Amino acid sequence: MDEKKTLERATSLALRYISYRPRSEFEVRGRLRRRYDEPVADLAIERLKEMGLLDDKAFALAWSQGRLSFKPRSAALIRRELLAKGIDRETVLTTVEVINDEESAYNAGRRSAKSLAGADYTTFRRRLWGYLQRRGYSQSIVRKTVDHLWEERGASG
Repeated sequence: MDEKKTLERATSLALRYISYRPRSEFEVRGRLRRRYDEPVADLAIERLKEMGLLDDKAFALAWSQGRLSFKPRSAALIRRELLAKGIDRETVLTTVEVINDEESAYNAGRRSAKSLAGADYTTFRRRLWGYLQRRGYSQSIVRKTVDHLWEERGASG
């Protein structure tokens, strides 16, 4: 009876943990291992998987889509984030192979360029370049994106 209660508590803790945002199996396992032994953590994780609440492939896809929509990052940076969250390499590569860095950089840069409406070319280029580079885009993509956005700004203004 005590083992059953322990498993229920571990499962409840894991459910609370994933209720805030989706988590990878690695993250949930780490959280459970703080309080429970490995066999209990494994059983709780298996329960969550059976209920369809813990799926690393779905997590990786949701994470990358969220990044592209709300906090744009390059494929390389998203790949690094997913690997740090314990997602296996094959799943990560499958997830990020569909990301178009040029399109993603353009979308991210377009948002940032709005705040640089009155800036001269040097300021526009420096700030936008830094913004895109911090998000993991390569120099060639940053260069194309900055030039493209400057040209668009000139055509519309």
